[in-house]
Amino acid sequence: MPAPAAGTVALAALPAEAQHTERLIRSGGPFPYAKDGTVFGNRERLLPSHPRGYYREYTVPTPGSRDRGARRIVCGGMQPREPEACFYTEDHYASFRRIVQ
Repeated sequence: MPAPAAGTVALAALPAEAQHTERLIRSGGPFPYAKDGTVFGNRERLLPSHPRGYYREYTVPTPGSRDRGARRIVCGGMQPREPEACFYTEDHYASFRRIVQ
C-alpha cells in the first residue's frame, strides 16, 4: 500500500490563489469551475484510504494558464465546508502536502 501524503505545508505559505480557494471551500463557494467540489477518487492512492465520496477536489487557479492548470486542493470529510483534512498538489496529483494552519 502506498504511503500517505508526505509532508505538510502551512496555509500561509501557499500561493495566494490557494489561500483564496481554501476560503471558498470553508464558505461553501461559489466556485469558479464546474468541477470544483466533485468527488476525488484517490486513484493514485497517495492520500489516506477512505470510502469513495470522502474526498472532493477544488481548482487552484494558475496565473497565465489557459485551462484549470495543475494545482488543486483536495479535502476529505463528510461535510465539505468543515473538512477533516485538506491537501495541496501543484503537480496534478503526483504529490500532496497536508495543509496545516
